[in-house]
Amino acid sequence: MTEPIAFDVATFGEAMLLLVAAEPGPIEHATMFHKRTAGAETNVAIGLARLGLKVGWASRLGTDSMGRALLATMQGEGIDCSHVICDAAQKTGFQFKGRVTDGSDPPVEYHRKGSAASHMRPEDIDEPWLRSARHLHATGVFAAVSDTTLPTAIRTLEIARAAGRTISFDPNLRPTLWASPERMRACINDLAARADWVLPGMEEGTLLTGETTPEGVARFYRERGAKLVVVKLGPAGAYYDSDVAGTGRVEGFPVKEVIDTVGAGDGFAAGVVSALLEGRPVPEAVRRGAWIGARAVQVLGDTEGLPTRAELDAAGI
Repeated sequence: MTEPIAFDVATFGEAMLLLVAAEPGPIEHATMFHKRTAGAETNVAIGLARLGLKVGWASRLGTDSMGRALLATMQGEGIDCSHVICDAAQKTGFQFKGRVTDGSDPPVEYHRKGSAASHMRPEDIDEPWLRSARHLHATGVFAAVSDTTLPTAIRTLEIARAAGRTISFDPNLRPTLWASPERMRACINDLAARADWVLPGMEEGTLLTGETTPEGVARFYRERGAKLVVVKLGPAGAYYDSDVAGTGRVEGFPVKEVIDTVGAGDGFAAGVVSALLEGRPVPEAVRRGAWIGARAVQVLGDTEGLPTRAELDAAGI
């Protein structure tokens, strides 16, 4: 049975409360923090919703104050949270993030082991709900959270693929969540092989494939079935290899000052996915991703730099 399309994008993943240090220096020296949201999939969901797409997010949260804050934030962004399970017996994950002033990646400390989201299982998937989305966005983070989230992630891709939906996949590596680098490579590459659009960064692409050039990383995933691979190159932009647009490069957008690099890849994914779902050509989609990624690094927090549709239109992106 084919469900009617109810919304544009579905995603599954863990949301965490983010506490960002107010001043630079080691996290243990910080005395004041700003409260934000964090989570690779939820960052993308927020980015897509702000651009006017109908987005659904499925997860588990505790009923603690952190879970209530996260749920209210996601609902406030207009995201369908009808498949977020709030479990009074579980706790919500959170993380600390330090401040840096030199443009480097800030230190991040996770407190997610045993979180509500880590208890997600394949039976939590509402298959008709998932099939009612025309696209699934997945990342390697959700798969890595626990022994039960990996088969849950695999099952979401199987359902979307069987329904003929498009799938995007961002490896978004979290090596500390995996038992070994070998296990991480095997699982992430298996997930990527189930997707239509694969969005690795250059550094993680090398780690996953052994290739040392954007062309090599893209070719690795194209040979395994991806219709489009976009390799993120940081300030240098991105390289793409597509079944319909061939290969090419998109230049990065200049950034006056890098404030926070975390979340830039998620902003990039929101740009690429939104444009492709609008039917934009691949080079335009990659350019939008690069523009949003550049915005994301110039502000504190994972989602504060994600634009609205009006801001996107004003920029002509």
